[in-house]
Amino acid sequence: MMRRIVSWNVNGLRANAKKGGFDWIINESPDIFCFQETKAHPDQLDPGVRSPAGYHSYFDHSRVKKGYSGVAVYSKIEPDEVEYGLGVERYDQEGRFLGLFYHNDSLGIGVDKLALLNIYFPNGGGGPDRLKYKLGYYDEFLRYIVALKKKGYEVIFCGDVNTAHEEVDLARPKENEENTGFLPIERAWIDRVVTEGYADVFRHFHPGSKGAYTYWDMKTFARERNVGWRIDYFFASEKALNKIDKARILDEIMGSDHCPIDIYIG
Repeated sequence: MMRRIVSWNVNGLRANAKKGGFDWIINESPDIFCFQETKAHPDQLDPGVRSPAGYHSYFDHSRVKKGYSGVAVYSKIEPDEVEYGLGVERYDQEGRFLGLFYHNDSLGIGVDKLALLNIYFPNGGGGPDRLKYKLGYYDEFLRYIVALKKKGYEVIFCGDVNTAHEEVDLARPKENEENTGFLPIERAWIDRVVTEGYADVFRHFHPGSKGAYTYWDMKTFARERNVGWRIDYFFASEKALNKIDKARILDEIMGSDHCPIDIYIG
């Protein structure tokens, strides 16, 4: 059975819904969709957004600041387990992580134990402390997924990684070599993820694709000129990757400064 999974940094779920973004995704009716940067407590959402018909919905929200960060996952298939956070208080206060666990091939895709992780990774801007926090979060997350594989899980993780991996993943690499989001130390972490056996799914299917971006600065009208960054990803472990049929960037869909991305698996 083929399943479609969508990931999207919505830059405020309430604002996105007002712009028609949520209606778009409900009309598309993917099996699972993952949002980042929801900027809302679930109680602030309209009932149709909080609990749309046909979906089980899960939310992780910021405990330290209102209208900040946050992730959500909506799944037609109820997971066997859900985890909220990495289990490290320092990194779990900003509402950045949801883990859905499907056992006994409950998704019907030929993977017995699958962990689907939705993460809004920290931005490294705002000074050295935030860059340190981002890199610490990266390290803790990598430990988390290494441990999952040891437990026999295939892993797919998606979300806003807040780093462009290679020069092809942003329009102006030379100008951004010293800017967070393209620092060598940030990019090296993605190298480590790949070394641990995780594939960048979009790049796996589109190895030579240029001008393929998922984020554009709205203040400079960068989207109209396609001066963008590819910082939103699906990564998959080997067996899960072998079940994936295609991966796309849906850059025609509006409603955020990011666009949705999706995969088909089964």
